[in-house]
Amino acid sequence: MSTPVIVAKKLTKVYKMGELDVCALCGVSLKIERGEVVSIMGPSGSGKSTLMNILGCLDLPTSGEYILDGEAVSALIDDQLADIRNRKVGFVFQSFNLLARISALANVELPLRYAGLKEGRKEQARAALEAVGLSDRMMHRPTELSGGQQQRVAIARALVNNPAIIMADEPTGNLDSKVGKEIMSLLLDLNHRKGTTLIIITHDPTVAAQTQRSIHLRDGLVEET
Repeated sequence: MSTPVIVAKKLTKVYKMGELDVCALCGVSLKIERGEVVSIMGPSGSGKSTLMNILGCLDLPTSGEYILDGEAVSALIDDQLADIRNRKVGFVFQSFNLLARISALANVELPLRYAGLKEGRKEQARAALEAVGLSDRMMHRPTELSGGQQQRVAIARALVNNPAIIMADEPTGNLDSKVGKEIMSLLLDLNHRKGTTLIIITHDPTVAAQTQRSIHLRDGLVEET
């Protein structure tokens, strides 16, 4: 059996609010297998955004152990965290987070630039856009694309580095139901074809129902898996 792509043991995250310590995560342990499609759900204040930030290497836990694709993350310094984030994690956000003044192709190239890749960037970016069905929109700017097309660009950008995991934060939240279904179908198809591990943060039970497993958080703890 392959090693899980994510292993988290007793993760805590404590924030200082004046003289108070607020526990956003209170000892979360979980494993996610390579190639799995998992949703993370929970009410506002449950800790799911905090957990997403830690699993996506945007933040470090206060205590506990986190191993991503065989690399220990919990004790890294900021530069090391940025490096592993760029190599191992692709992000898809509800608001797309594209740069408006540059083309779809240039947006998808950005992670490769950050990684220091000097050759083959355009070829890799083109291949990623083709994989999401946007071969005819590569030179369009985000403002010239529909919401669904912008999210496809964001997915291509997330894929271009061949990351260990893709974190999708409410990926259908800004889209109408028809386009949202198309985006979910695209993500699930990429998982099927490429074996990409998908972690989807969502409030939508219809989105969660399409994943292989749901992790429910409440009050900073895993309620059930």
